Amino acid sequence: MSKTIFEKIIAREIPGDFLYEDDLCACFRDINPGAPVHLLLVPKRLIPRIAEAQDGDQELLGHLLLTARRVALEQGLGETGFRLVINNGSDGGETVPHLHIHILGGRELDWPPG
Repeated sequence: MSKTIFEKIIAREIPGDFLYEDDLCACFRDINPGAPVHLLLVPKRLIPRIAEAQDGDQELLGHLLLTARRVALEQGLGETGFRLVINNGSDGGETVPHLHIHILGGRELDWPPG
């Protein structure tokens, strides 16, 4: 099985503009931003999508959410707000089969998003 683009970025096989990294995840800028701040928070362990997460993934999933909050605050989004997005499947907008959280902010975001 070939690596996802996110696995290649995490392995430094493809360049990425990293803002955060620990043993469980990495956060880097989206190369096609949909907002002034558009970051991707990706677990290092491959979970193809949130629908395929298992009960044993709860610690990692909690870590991802708390890390997303931390990174958003470090980027100055705490006062005006930010959005966290997880796409699942083609109808949900998923384009890379590797679970990731979009961290979006820096402008007013419309609702509904689709």
